[in-house]
Amino acid sequence: MKRICVFCGSSPGARPEYLQAARALGLALVSRGLGLVYGGASVGMMGALATTVLDAGSDVVGVMPRMLVEKEVALTTLSDLRVVDSMHERKALMAELADGFIALPGGFGTFEEFFEVITWAQLSLHLKPCGLLNVCGYYDALITFLDHAVQEHFVQSTQRAMVLVDHDPAALLEQFVTYQAPQIDKAKWILQLNNRVG
Repeated sequence: MKRICVFCGSSPGARPEYLQAARALGLALVSRGLGLVYGGASVGMMGALATTVLDAGSDVVGVMPRMLVEKEVALTTLSDLRVVDSMHERKALMAELADGFIALPGGFGTFEEFFEVITWAQLSLHLKPCGLLNVCGYYDALITFLDHAVQEHFVQSTQRAMVLVDHDPAALLEQFVTYQAPQIDKAKWILQLNNRVG
């Protein structure tokens, strides 16, 4: 692995622990010799994360749609800021540049970005690890919901296992190192779905 893509809020959140976790993740990336791919912003958790990695001397690639750059939220100290034309291009480029994906606490954008890459993993469009950094229990309700989706037969247990979870950045990255994507037989999966319907 060379770079990890991190999705997170452009807000600092309600607790100081959120920014602390962003900085801790940045240092954990650097300690493993990993670079960062992120949304390019200078504000909130995004700014804290990127600044930490930059200050520690590691590689940071920001990817931002032109419309947001023009609103002057881009981190101007980035040596590698990729400006794209749309949110769709942003996600595609971030995915291409990264060897794994982590979601810190964030809002709708963070949720959408993370669920898109986990959906791609489910479809075997990539074999990269995807994880939630569960700071202060932020993702507890989501984790419960994912388990509920398995119980209700909308998500397979092998697919649920693709979502790695930890509250500690170093421990989550250790899971990334040992991660092996499950072998999913798409034909068998579709047959099982059809049998449930029939």
